Amino acid sequence: MTLKHCAAAAITLVVLFTGLTPVRAQSSQAADFIVALVNSEPITDAELQAQIKQMKEQRAQQRQSVPPAGELRSAVLERMISDRAQLQVARDMGLRADAATIDQAEANLAAQNQIDVAQFRKLLEQRGMSSAAFRAQLADQILLNRLHEREVLSRVRVTDKEVENALAARQVANTDPLSQEINLAHLLVGLPEKPSASQVAQGQAKAQRLQARLRAGESFESLVKEQSDASRESGGQIGLRRADRYPLIFVEATKDLTVGQVSEPVRSDAGFHLIKVVDRRAGSLVQTMTQTHARHILLRLTPELTQTQALAQLTLLRQRIVLGSTSFEAAAREVSQDASAPQGGDLGWSSPGMFVPEFEETLDRLKLQEIGMPMVSRFGVHLMQVLERRTVELTPSQMREAMRAELRAKRTEETYQAWERDVRSRAFVEIREPQ
Repeated sequence: MTLKHCAAAAITLVVLFTGLTPVRAQSSQAADFIVALVNSEPITDAELQAQIKQMKEQRAQQRQSVPPAGELRSAVLERMISDRAQLQVARDMGLRADAATIDQAEANLAAQNQIDVAQFRKLLEQRGMSSAAFRAQLADQILLNRLHEREVLSRVRVTDKEVENALAARQVANTDPLSQEINLAHLLVGLPEKPSASQVAQGQAKAQRLQARLRAGESFESLVKEQSDASRESGGQIGLRRADRYPLIFVEATKDLTVGQVSEPVRSDAGFHLIKVVDRRAGSLVQTMTQTHARHILLRLTPELTQTQALAQLTLLRQRIVLGSTSFEAAAREVSQDASAPQGGDLGWSSPGMFVPEFEETLDRLKLQEIGMPMVSRFGVHLMQVLERRTVELTPSQMREAMRAELRAKRTEETYQAWERDVRSRAFVEIREPQ
């Protein structure tokens, strides 16, 4: 289970169904049978096979391998059992998915596929799923989201002190040589397995002479090709990797060096090394963010303007803008019911988290200059266009909020997993063998 199941806004999870594959079997066939009971509520083989089919299609789309049949069946059935137990908890608590929210989810999903609701329902039927069955599927997902908001998200707290401690720990980790990624190159003056004192002295003297030639301006790579008793490929480079994957003596010898500098001769069992720092990368704090410059047209829903009418009106308006019979700015000034209308719908530069999730997710999917299909939010129906994107440095305050979001996401996942296990353990589950 991913954090998508714990999203703050129920509507954001409709993207789970863009594959348009039925999660529930629409009708029981003669050969159907019960594969599990969850608190006396059955899960049928038809439902299970529909879920398995969906999982296979998703993995195929993502170019992922499919587990063996038995393993896949067990994993999918366990997921269904857990979801079914959670839905029962939600209904026992009196949670409901109202028709308006389901309508909004369906409209958004149609818009994401760049078709209207009627076309979307026709596409569902072509895929073998009725509109009623799909809306029931949406209702279940919305219900789960509301349950997660109440039982999981409400428990997650991240204090200012925890944020400051995490930032300090990250900063310490960034300065720890063993946590950095480095690429070192080395030139080896080799010694026999059990060298005599004379051989050690000769090897050390040779390493010092080579070091002097480097200081005089000769190329490290050239000397490697000419003199190294180790690999001479790529100028002796070992490759970029975490420092703790290098011999400790290499890390210690180069920890105070900058990129391009070469160490003093370092003795190992193999001989004497001259070590050059080719690259050094520290794991950094989140220091940048992507901002979006967008504009939109908003129609607010009223008893006189239904959602269907608003979607149709903005779909026609989009066609006019795309064909060039009007401009986005002129259309926004004429019909938009947002405060941005006088500015041609211009929203200025926005940072992640400034808009409601369903609006922001649509913005993130749009390409530059693209005018998206109308979408529904809790405020009404929108037509939007992304004008520009830019990467900016975070202020200290924004860095703290980025760390807070990171901690909250991690804690939410941990809290969810513990809560999910608890719900599953309290459910009476009977798994029946296939007939």
